[in-house]
Parts: sequence; structure tokens; C-alpha cells
Amino acid sequence: MENVHLAGDEDDLYSGYNDYNPTLDSEELENDAGFQQAVRTSYGRRPPMTAKFPGTAMGARPLATSFGSRVPLASSMGRPMTGAVLDGASRPMTAVRAAGYTSSMTRGSTFDPLGQSRGPAPPLEAKNEDTPEEKIKILEKKVNDLIEESCMAQSMGALQLALEKAKEAGRKERALVRQREQSGNADNINLDLTYSVLLNLANQYANNEMYPEALNSYQVIVKNKMFSNAGRLKVNMANIYVKQKNYPKAIKFYRMALDQISNTHKEMRIKIMQNIGVVFVRLGQYSDAITSFEHIMSESPNVKTGFNLILCYYAIGDRERMKKAFQKLISVPLGIDDEDKYIPSNDDTSTNMVIEAIKNDKLHQMERDLKVLAEKYIMTAAKLIAPSIETSFAGGFDWCVDMVKSSQYVELANDLEINKAITYLRQKDFNQAVETLKTFEKKDSRVKSAAATNLSFLFFLEKDYDQADRYAELAMNADRYNPAALINKGNTVFVKQDYEKAAEFYKEALRNDSSCTEALYNLGLTYKRLNRLEEALDCFLKLHAILRNSAQVMYQLANLYEQLGDPQQAIEWLMQVISVTPTDPHALAKLGKLHDDEGDKSQAFQYYCESYRYFPSNIDVIMWLGAYYIETQFCEKAIQYFERAILIQPTQVKWQLIMASCYRRSGNYQKALETYKEIHRKFPDNVECLRFLVRLSTDMGLREVQEYATKLKKVEKMKEIREQRVKSGRESSARGRREGREGSAGSGDDVKAAPQTPSESKRFSPLLDSGRDSSHSSNSTKGERLSAKMMSLPGSNEPYETSSPKELDASYVDPLGPQMERPKTGAKKRMEDDDFADEELGDDLLPE
Repeated sequence: MENVHLAGDEDDLYSGYNDYNPTLDSEELENDAGFQQAVRTSYGRRPPMTAKFPGTAMGARPLATSFGSRVPLASSMGRPMTGAVLDGASRPMTAVRAAGYTSSMTRGSTFDPLGQSRGPAPPLEAKNEDTPEEKIKILEKKVNDLIEESCMAQSMGALQLALEKAKEAGRKERALVRQREQSGNADNINLDLTYSVLLNLANQYANNEMYPEALNSYQVIVKNKMFSNAGRLKVNMANIYVKQKNYPKAIKFYRMALDQISNTHKEMRIKIMQNIGVVFVRLGQYSDAITSFEHIMSESPNVKTGFNLILCYYAIGDRERMKKAFQKLISVPLGIDDEDKYIPSNDDTSTNMVIEAIKNDKLHQMERDLKVLAEKYIMTAAKLIAPSIETSFAGGFDWCVDMVKSSQYVELANDLEINKAITYLRQKDFNQAVETLKTFEKKDSRVKSAAATNLSFLFFLEKDYDQADRYAELAMNADRYNPAALINKGNTVFVKQDYEKAAEFYKEALRNDSSCTEALYNLGLTYKRLNRLEEALDCFLKLHAILRNSAQVMYQLANLYEQLGDPQQAIEWLMQVISVTPTDPHALAKLGKLHDDEGDKSQAFQYYCESYRYFPSNIDVIMWLGAYYIETQFCEKAIQYFERAILIQPTQVKWQLIMASCYRRSGNYQKALETYKEIHRKFPDNVECLRFLVRLSTDMGLREVQEYATKLKKVEKMKEIREQRVKSGRESSARGRREGREGSAGSGDDVKAAPQTPSESKRFSPLLDSGRDSSHSSNSTKGERLSAKMMSLPGSNEPYETSSPKELDASYVDPLGPQMERPKTGAKKRMEDDDFADEELGDDLLPE
């Protein structure tokens, strides 16, 4: 009541203007329940103000009379009336100063424009997730997350997981549409989300090669008019038809997509036209493909299209247009900066740092890859058209070289010259190839090294090891870091049996190029020759980690484990060999031998039979199978194998004797007699044949028995005379040597006996071998048992020797034979590849 003035009071009429309205007390808002309720929610009206001063009926509105001082009344919205006090500062009465500012602070108020003195704001009220709007937002977020997870799974190669996520996203999106319809918001469907779900699902179907489902998903998008720019997805549909080899339909969809893409998207249109040209090539419609490629080369030329255009001209045999297309190809601008800009200068340090940073960045790598690709296309195109554009391939190469020299690819001219030499090699014109390569001896070091490497390889194949060594040295001097040159040098040392030095060259090649498989292979062979089996095993295990499917490497490992006394490991590696080359007869025979050594006859029989099926001329396999059937008392089955042995070695009497013995054992005496008679006709001095003829004639009561007996006595007598001559000759020669030694020792002379020549030591060897075979056969047949020595292979001095390892299989060189033990050459073999690095002659070719 202190602010209420009665009439007649003599106080100052303006005494209440320094007071303030409690409604505008910002410091007390935190304790104002009505204000806090209004802050938390926007629903409803603010409740009426509570009494600020007790004892008054108006609460926050001070009373005033017409006779006393006028006190401002708050409006219904809380706005202060004229004359109200704001934050302890009196409202200005004039416009001399701005409202809200005063030069004097009253009631101890402080300047706080940000309201920091009021403390932190109250926590916001939690959202209510039960509302339809919140449910829709949550579901949309789940769909977006599933799409993202599907894309991430596809990028990591988990295609099945990506498809599952895409399907789940489709189910969630359909549930979202239904929920919008139920809540009455069907008009607010998120079309972008629906488009993303369908497109991702179609892509994942295509990635999983589920092409019908992918096409159906794309059709749903394309037929929906609400999706803008959906027509370009027909490119994806055309790509699927290409994978299905439905080329006419692919061209139709490519053209439909081309019609729906405006000319502003020039790059996209060029790519579609390139696809159309490629499909026409697959259909064999080269004229239509040429039309597409020529349009691209006139609008936006690129090396890929230029190369395809040359292929089409080559297919139709148009020489002049091939030349023009080649000129267009080498004139295509790559848009690559000069390499000189990456060379640092010595003056500016900051510039050098920038150059060092961008020298190997991704942009520079992309430029290098583009240049390598362009060079590959140009080299391939030149090799393709050179034999066709002129009357001779040499003239065509010369024309291509001249064109390349006048273009931006000057350095490719030398590579084309080397390809010219390789073409000579393919035509078996070795002299021209050598002459062409010799012209590079005065060129720069890189080309000189490559040419010398190939020359070394050629001379190595011709077994001219001195020339091979000379050019290997020349290649090494031109480029010491050329691994192929070091391998060729090591090979020339290897054939001279200086294995330690050869190993050093192979190691140096590996230091220069750790991925050089030829050097590692040859190093393993060298350790094998040095009997350092553990080190050789280590080399071939490393090589197997690089070349997982190399049958030669696995065979070497099997052979090493066999030499190390681990037959089980050898069998394991040979099983891997036949998994890669299941028709290799030598590997199958080796498996049979290992199983036979282990005592597993049934497995050995299986592998020997397989080996015989693929290569029925291996005398070792024939001998084992025949002996197996004789051992198991199936002599009639053994006959077919010995008949094959007779065809292979017709001058060897033992196969015919064994076959006759098989007839006799099986009870077919008449056939056995005929066989013995045929053997006697071919080999009349064979003692064993005559003995069996005498015995069979006696048992069968034939009249020829006396004739055969007479012949047998005559042959045996001649044999005894021959043996006596041999024995006396040996005794006399031994006695002469002994007397000579005694005489020289007694006389004290320094004269040494001359060494016996190989011809002297082998003088009587044919007679001895013949006598040995005959006598041994006669001893072995007395008990009608097959002698083990009878089953042995003929000696090296006998005609029709056993097949060498090289003859066992034309497709797979025997690692145990001399061919596999020879080192691989250092020139590269992939002559048909496109890169210059691969144009040197074959690294892993074995010299014949």
C-alpha cells in the first residue's frame, strides 16, 4: 500500500516512476511456474498471473486514483504501460537518448546483454516417439542405413550380404509407404528414397548375376513416370543383355538410352556409342561398328576407340583406312603434362617440395597409367597391321616406325624394331632376326640391353655358348640391373658346370627383381646340382607361393622330397601335379612307382594303368604291368603288354621270349611253339629259344626234336669257344700289364703305362652282353620262373633303347631328365604381349 496515494497528499506526483513492474523481472523467471510451462510447451494459453504482493486484489497491477499519482498498469499480454520501470532504469521521457539505455545505473543493476547471470537453460522435454511423424522419420532413417550398409558390403566384395541388405531395405520402404497411407500422408511419399531402394536392389541383383530379377527391378523404375531421368537406366539394362549375349536387344536399349540423354551430356553419349560399336563388333557387323567409332573419333577421339577402329578395318581388310586410322591413333591428345615438370630445380626450395609431393600422387599415377595404355594400344596395332599394309611385313614395320618417329611416341620406334626381330623369329628366319637385333648395339643403353639379351638367348638355344656369353656380358654392361641379362649370364656359366658362380648371378638377378621367377627356378636347380637339397627345397617352396599352379615347380618339390627320404610328401606333391595336369603320363607313372615302393600294389596298378592309357609307349610302364599280371597268374592279360614292347623294341629278343613263356604258362602250347619257332627264325643263335623248342618238341612228340637238339649243341659249343677266347684275352692283357709294371719298377725308369682308351676297355662288350643275356636266360628258365633280370631294361649299347625322359611326354618336360635340369633362359617368352618389357624372348623357355 505504500505506492497508493490518497487525494490531498502533498507527495511528489512522479515518485513512482523509479519502481519496476514485477512482471518484467527477468531474474525471477526461473521461479515463475507459468513462464516455465509456456517455455516447455506451445499448447494452451498462459495461466493467469499469481499475486506478487499479498493483500492486493490486482496482484501485479498497482492501484491508482484520479487524484493521486498514476501507476502504470500491465496489459493483458504482459506489456508494460507508459511510465513503467524497466530493470531499475527509468524510461526516458524524451527522445534525446535511446530507449533502454541510461547513463546512470540504478538499483545496483549490471550490464548483462547475453543473460549469462540467469544460469543454464532448463533441459528440453524428450520427444514423443509414439507420434506418426516420429515413427515415419525413424523408419526412413533405417531404410537409408540399410542402403548404405548394402553399398559398403558390395564394395568389400560381400555380394550376397549386399543383396540381403538391399532386399531388407525394400521391405522397410514398403512398410514406410503403408504407414504414410494409414496416417493420411500419402501425398508426402519420399520418391527419392523409393528410387534409391529400387536402384540399389537392381544393382545388387546384377552383381550377383541374377539378371532376370535385375531387369525386373530396372523395369519398375523405368516405367514409373514419377522418376525423372530414369531413362538412362536403360544403359544398365543393355549391359545385362550384353552379359546374356543378347546383342540385338542390347543395341536396342543402348539406342533408347541414347535418345533420352540430351546433347549436354556429351561424355555420356560418347560412352554409349562406344558400347554400341563394341556390340556390333561382337555381332560381326563391322561396317556398323565403323560408323559408330568414326563418329566418336570425329567428336571426342580417344585411344581405345581408335584401336577398335583399326581392328574393324583390319577385319574387313582395308589397307588404306588402316593406315589413316593408325595415324589418327598416334595423334590422339592424351592431355598429360610433360614429365619435365616433375624434375626439381636447384633454385627454389618450396617449388622442389611441391614437385616432390606431386611426383607420385594419384593424379600422376593416373597419367602414367594412361600413357602406358596408349603405348600398349599403339604397339599392338602396329604389330597387327604391319604385315598387312604393305607387300612384306618388313615394309609394314618400317612404315609404322616412320609414323611413330614423327609423333609424340618417339621412344616406341625402337620397341617396334625389336618386335620386327621377333616377327622374323616367328617366321623361322633367325639370320634376319639376329641382323636386326645387332643394329641396336650402338643405340642407347636400354634398347641395347634388351637387344643383347635376346641375342644371348638365341645363341644359347643354338648351343653357341661363347656367343651367348658374349652378348650376355654386353647386356649386363649396358644395364647391370637387367635381371634377364643376369639370368642369361648365369645360364652360360651353368652349362660349364660352374654351379657356384651361376648361383651368384641368379642371386644378383633376384636382388634386382625379387619377383623374377626364372632366376628363382634356376637357383633351385643349381642348388640341386650342388646337392644342397634343403636350400633347393626352400627356393621351390618360395616359387610355389608365387606360381601356385605350376606343374614343373610341384614336380621338383616332389622329387626333392623323394631324395630327402619323405615319400609321403612326394606323393602329396605329385597328387597336386596331376590335379593341374591330369593327363601327364610321367607323373602318373612316378606315383605308381612311389606306391609300389610303399607296398601298395593296387594303387600302383591304378596309376600305371592310367599312365599306359595316356602314353602306351613307356617301356618301364609296360614292363611293370606285364610283370604284375604274371605275378597275379593272369599271363594271358600280360601278353598284350609284351606285344606292345615288341613293337617298340623289335630287335630285343627278351620281349618275344617272355611273350612265348606267357603262352606256355597259360597252357597254349601250340601258340608257344609257333612263337618259339618265329623267334628261332629271327635269332637262330639264341640258346634259350632252342632249349624251349627241344623241350616242347619232346613233350609234344614232334619229329623236329632231333634237329633242334643238334642246333642247340652246336650253338652251345660256339658259345663256349667264344667265352674261352674272351677269358684268354683278358688273362693275357692282365699278364702283360703286370709284367710291364714289374719291368718298369725293376729298371727304375720313369716311363708310365699309357692309360687304357675307352675303345680298348669296351672292345669285347657286345659279345659279353650277348653272352650274359643268353646264359642268364638259360639259367632262369629251368624252373619255368620269370627271372627278375630278364625283366630289366636293355643296356645302353643295345638298339632301341628305353625312351628317354624327354620322349615320355611332349607336353611336360621331365624335371628329372636333362631337359628340366637345364636352366631357364633370361629373355622373356611372351612375344605376343603388348608391353615392350614383355617383348623380349621367353624367360621360362627351356632350351631344346
